[in-house]
Amino acid sequence: MRRPDENDPELRDLVRRYVAPGRRYLKPGGGLLRREATERAAFLRELGRDAAAITPPELTVLLEGGWRERRTAAWLIAVAGRDGFRERLGELLLASEACYAGTAYALALAVLGTPADADLLVAYLERYLRRPDLFYDQPAAIGALLHLDAGLGADRAARFLAPGGLWEQWIGGPPRKEHHSAPERHREVVEQLRGLVAESARYCAVPER
Repeated sequence: MRRPDENDPELRDLVRRYVAPGRRYLKPGGGLLRREATERAAFLRELGRDAAAITPPELTVLLEGGWRERRTAAWLIAVAGRDGFRERLGELLLASEACYAGTAYALALAVLGTPADADLLVAYLERYLRRPDLFYDQPAAIGALLHLDAGLGADRAARFLAPGGLWEQWIGGPPRKEHHSAPERHREVVEQLRGLVAESARYCAVPER
């Protein structure tokens, strides 16, 4: 699909409705966990309602936008559990074209929660753990994969985390990344964010996905 121009009337309307209000594109993520409970609840309520309201064609347009649009769309997809976007999320994660959006893609795959989602995370880690010079979304991807392994009774992450494996090689750099070395910590972050998605999903009712 051709990426829409930023002046495209449809894209501008979708940004106005779903991305820009209250600078929504900045809020989903770890920072939301630190917000005051009332403010966080209000944000998640509105996010859930919009996740139900936005249509698949509109989400497709947002996923062809910049990082703000893509990050917002990935959260809306996660909240509504729209598994029809699985492959597109995997493509965007693997392409790593835009900063700030990859963690949202990994989270959405963790929420969708199937072996197919795990396979997409494995494909990403196979490519980008071999590039220690690139600090992209490897922590979020390993955290999401560990979360899925636990839920699916699988062990896909084991080969990455084996002594001397790709995770250690990536952490070792250069540049070195010891402060990001604990994969279980990344799993905990994913699970905390998944809790936010679950809370928002209480306000989302999508008849057909």
